Amino acid sequence: MRTHHKSTVLAAAALTVLSLGLTACGGTDTGAKDAGSASASQQASGAADSGTGAAGGADQTSAKSGSGSTGGSTGGSTGGSTTTGGKGSTAGSTTGGSTGGKTSAKAPACAYGDIKVTAKKADEVPTEHIVLTATNTSGSACTLLEYPLIAFGPIQTAKDVPAVAKSKPAAPIVLKPGAPAYANVRVALGGAHEDNKVVKSFNVNLFAPEGPAEGSIVVDAPAGGLAVDEAAAKTGYWTYELRNGADEF
Repeated sequence: MRTHHKSTVLAAAALTVLSLGLTACGGTDTGAKDAGSASASQQASGAADSGTGAAGGADQTSAKSGSGSTGGSTGGSTGGSTTTGGKGSTAGSTTGGSTGGKTSAKAPACAYGDIKVTAKKADEVPTEHIVLTATNTSGSACTLLEYPLIAFGPIQTAKDVPAVAKSKPAAPIVLKPGAPAYANVRVALGGAHEDNKVVKSFNVNLFAPEGPAEGSIVVDAPAGGLAVDEAAAKTGYWTYELRNGADEF
């Protein structure tokens, strides 16, 4: 009885040990599996994070590239604007250069040494008008400003001959070498008058941009001289050609 009971106890103990061993083995396997799963999950998570990071990096790179492109585009556009502006500038320069060129390249004012002036009686009896012809003899273009400053007598004491406003041209007269310009001048009202004086020559001065130019041109009167009434004398502006109406006074 004791021997059977001891055997039974030993058998039970052996079964318990075996059960515990199996449980321990099963637990270890499960733990390994769990560890493997956890490791796989971490690797997957890491890979995912790496992918996200890569994607993020790519996005950042793309964003940077995009910014660069945008910057490039913007820069390009700005560059384009600059070019356009440049064109505008060039066009402005060209137009301004044109206009400015015309201004800067505009011929300087004619000086008394640049111009020869002659006088011719109008085809009328008695003579009331003469036509002055100014010819550029300088060899380069010059601008004939305003009107002839005429003195029928000594320059210091002669009465200024006023200009007729309606004869003023729209733009200054630029004379190429050898080119002429004209001015109609009234010298009297016709007929003999006690205030008339006969002149054999007279002086014509020119304008500079700031006023009367230095020096004067001595003009010979037409053959026989001119009977001049200084109170009635008037002059027209210099023009390329005499115009009906505007130069008649």
